[in-house]
Amino acid sequence: MTVQLLTPEGMFQPVPYHHVSIATGSRHVHVAGQINRDELATVVAPGDLARQLAHALRNTARGLAGAEATFSDVVRLRFFVARWQPEMMEPFMAGLNSVINELGIPQPLPPLSVIGVDYLFEPDVMVEVEAYAILD
Repeated sequence: MTVQLLTPEGMFQPVPYHHVSIATGSRHVHVAGQINRDELATVVAPGDLARQLAHALRNTARGLAGAEATFSDVVRLRFFVARWQPEMMEPFMAGLNSVINELGIPQPLPPLSVIGVDYLFEPDVMVEVEAYAILD
């Protein structure tokens, strides 16, 4: 196994992700921040966090596939969310849950961070997803 995900005893639960990932392998894959744009740079789901997140994760899966990787190889996920408010957690999780099976995203998730920012580089971008994977 390239990536082993675990939550050691004594670390807080429940959370929808593992606290630790152990990666073995020699090939590192970094997928840059993916957003709500299709292959023609057309805006997808303006103003809809759940749908934007789902699309950004699909873009992330395409990036991983280009490196012959999948979400099973991911050591860490990082999400940047513009104008984050606690009430955004429900649509955030809805977007994530809507593509878990489709994209083969492990459950619980690999270690992740959700980082609230004032804004991203364009006004209609609500969320950006980065992934880091290791392959043998």
